[in-house]
Amino acid sequence: MPNRAHDEPILKVRDAVRRFGDRTVFRGVTFSVRSGSCCAIVGSNGAGKSTLLRCIVGRDRLDDGRITIGGKDIDESSARFRSEVAAVIGNAATFAHLTVHEHLQLVATAHGATQPAALATTVLEAVGLTHAADHLPAVLSSGQWRRLMLASAFVRPRRLLVLDEPEQHLDHAGREWLSAALRQEKQSGTAVVLVSHDAALVSAVADTTVDGDAWR
Repeated sequence: MPNRAHDEPILKVRDAVRRFGDRTVFRGVTFSVRSGSCCAIVGSNGAGKSTLLRCIVGRDRLDDGRITIGGKDIDESSARFRSEVAAVIGNAATFAHLTVHEHLQLVATAHGATQPAALATTVLEAVGLTHAADHLPAVLSSGQWRRLMLASAFVRPRRLLVLDEPEQHLDHAGREWLSAALRQEKQSGTAVVLVSHDAALVSAVADTTVDGDAWR
């Protein structure tokens, strides 16, 4: 698929404000992300970066401002929204008695994949977890668990991929793999928004950066 980085932005954040009581978490946040490009949100802990990601995917709400994806307001209950946005924010739940492969099949089926088993196999190979396909998620190492969470996003349809510190728990080889995977996402036309503290990852994949420390 050709890179469509010059198209109308997939994600637009305009004058976003979020408060918790008397505390302003962030304010005046404005940026956009186009297809085939990556925006990295950087800054110190407590700057509100993860809160902003939750607002982007509909798990939290703004107090003021607007976020649109594909020109539409955020609606996590919309089938259109779920077909366009895949995210890894925190640790998603898994079923205790489903294997890694079965978990990915379930996610793929829930999002309309026509051949969920084949897709799960392909994605497990891509994320380096083929050897763990028949394992239960509970026995995975922290690095393997992170790869499973990313795989759960990669079996979903997406125009926008939203990731909160995806490098967590990955060793050097894992971070190299992640960098390559995100570059492939961009090449396929997916827009990527990520929060990261890994300067090397940001340098390798980000086309633009947003400084969370400027929001306070």
